[in-house]
Formats: sequence, C-alpha cells, structure tokens
Amino acid sequence: MKLRLGTTDIGWGRYIALWTIVVVVFAVQHYMRDELSGHTWDATDYLRWSMIQWYTWAALAPAVFELAARYPVIGVARWRDLYVPIAASIGVTMLSLFIGALISSPFEPSSFAEQFRQFLGQHFATGLLTYWSLFAIQQALQFREEKNRREMEASRMAAELAQSRLQSLKSQLQPHFLFNTLHAIATLLKEDTLSAEDMLLRLSDLLRAFLEDYDGQEVSLRRELVLLDLYLGIQGMRFKDRLTVRIYVAPDTLDCAVPSLILQPIVENAIHHGISERIGTDVIEIESRREGDRLCIEVRNRNSTLENGEGSRARKGHGVGLSNTQLRLHELYGDAGHVRLDMLWPEGVACRIHVPFRRIEDMDESPEIDTV
Repeated sequence: MKLRLGTTDIGWGRYIALWTIVVVVFAVQHYMRDELSGHTWDATDYLRWSMIQWYTWAALAPAVFELAARYPVIGVARWRDLYVPIAASIGVTMLSLFIGALISSPFEPSSFAEQFRQFLGQHFATGLLTYWSLFAIQQALQFREEKNRREMEASRMAAELAQSRLQSLKSQLQPHFLFNTLHAIATLLKEDTLSAEDMLLRLSDLLRAFLEDYDGQEVSLRRELVLLDLYLGIQGMRFKDRLTVRIYVAPDTLDCAVPSLILQPIVENAIHHGISERIGTDVIEIESRREGDRLCIEVRNRNSTLENGEGSRARKGHGVGLSNTQLRLHELYGDAGHVRLDMLWPEGVACRIHVPFRRIEDMDESPEIDTV
C-alpha cells in the first residue's frame, strides 16, 4: 500500500521509516544539547517530545504537498503570487503547533494554553522551515517529473518525425516507378495489346504488394526479392530478350532486415541508365553477401558508364531512387548505412548498399527465392 504525495507515490513503510529517522535525530540532538548544559530529562521524554513534533508533520506532509502542487512558486514570482503560499505555510505551521500542544497536554502538568505558548515559542520557526522544506521537495519532484515528461514527449515527437520523413521518402519511389510503367504500357498498347494487358496485371500485383508492406520500414531480404521479382517481370515484358537478370543471393542473407522497397528503385536506375538509354542488350546482376557485421547488396548493370559528362549527372544522384535511398539509409541506420556507385571494367556500373547485418522475423509465407 502506498501514500500519494502530490504526484509521487511512496510506500507507507518507507514513509514512516523516514520520519522515524527524523524523530530519533532530533531527540538525540536535544538530549546532547541539555547534556552539555548540565541538566537533562529522562531519555523517553526527549523521544516523546520529538515524536509529537515530527509525527505531526508526517501527518500534515500530504496536505503540504497538495498545497505546493496547487499553488506552486514558478520562476520569479510577484509578491501577490506569494500571498497564498505564505499564508498556507503560516496556517499549516500553526495547525501543527495546535495539534502538538493538544497531544502533549495529557503528558505534562501544565495546561493546554501553556503548552501551546511553549510550542509557539520553541517550534514556530522550525515549523515554518519544515513547511518550506517539504514545499521545496514537492517542487523538485514535480520539476523532475515534468522534465521526464518533456523528454519523453520530445523523444516521441522525434520518432514520429523520423517515421514521417521515412514514409515521405518511401512514397516518392512509387509514383516515380508508376509513371514509367504506365508510360511503357501506353506504348505497348499500340504494338502488342496482349503484352500490355499482361504488364497491367503484373503492375496490379506489384501495387497490391506495395500496399501490404507500406507501413513497415524494414522487411526481410527474402520478401524484398519477391517484390523485386514482380517488378522485373514487368521490365521483362517491356524489354523482352534485350534484358537478362541474374541473382546471386547468399542463403544466410535471406532473413536479414533491409529497408522495404530498397532494391526496386536501384534496379530501376540500372535499367534506365543502361538499356533504356543505350542500344543493345544489358545484364542486371543482383548479389547479396555478408561482410563481417554488415550486409552488402550489389546491383550491377553492364551497359552504362559514369564517365564523359554523363557520370557527373549520375554521380550526383543517378535518379530520384538513389538519392532517396541514401536518405532512407541515413534515417534508419545513421552512419552504419550507406550507398555508393562504382565503375566496372570494361563497362558498367555497380551500386553497393551496406546496412547492419541483422536477422528479422518474416511471418509472410513468401515464395522461395532461387539462389545461385
């Protein structure tokens, strides 16, 4: 069972123990003071006097905490703002003296009036100091609680802001890809109606998969490859025999956590800067492997370059996908996640993504991915 002190809970046993320590300390102090003056009373008298004084304050302390919470002194208070706290301190102190004199009267030969005068003369200043000490303790506890609440609120808002930024970056990928695919479907409608219809059905499946995974920022690499397979099916319909895709996936990386929709924009860029802009065929290679405590994913194409002017445009962003990928990796992993472009010999570009190697529970019953 606990006692409520303002906004703080404390067990009754601990509360009584704390005030008992105060009782014993002041009883010993008064005894030693009289001992030095050469005149002492019975030790039980000192203990009784101290118990009456401080257990009274133990009973009044919850009221002091309540008053301090209701009428706090914040910042540089004006005099009119101090009227209530000052009046409350005097009132509670006088109440403690009245209760003390009332309890003490049966044990002393003097009357209640005499006891009250003695309490007033001996304990009024101590009572005021006790009230304001309790007041200060309550204010400190309240300030600490407010500080913790604000820190938690700031942390929550920062997390929500980061989540919103990630969702914003993620949402930019889908319209970019959707525009290109719809453009390809519109072109095929004039040349190959059946292929355009097949591509439209594949696009429907892919968008449905996008919506299913939209809220999550991380999925397993296995799930990401399933989404990529749907995307590559659309590109296969578009470029037919001109495009070859090879996937090399280390089995121990399939259950690793990766940002959702991380591969599709990278592969889209590889296709766009390769076969879409150049005559001939192209090979897209996707590889995943573990490098110590990092997961490395490479997307390579063999029909593009970063040299001779085109490279400056490519290196600056290589499309919306790569710049958004870098921002997402930084939001999710800080300096532990990064992406870079490298030239391949004799021709080609490799996009290398590094993220922390961490396994994730993937509850989806996804199709198996063939590894080479």
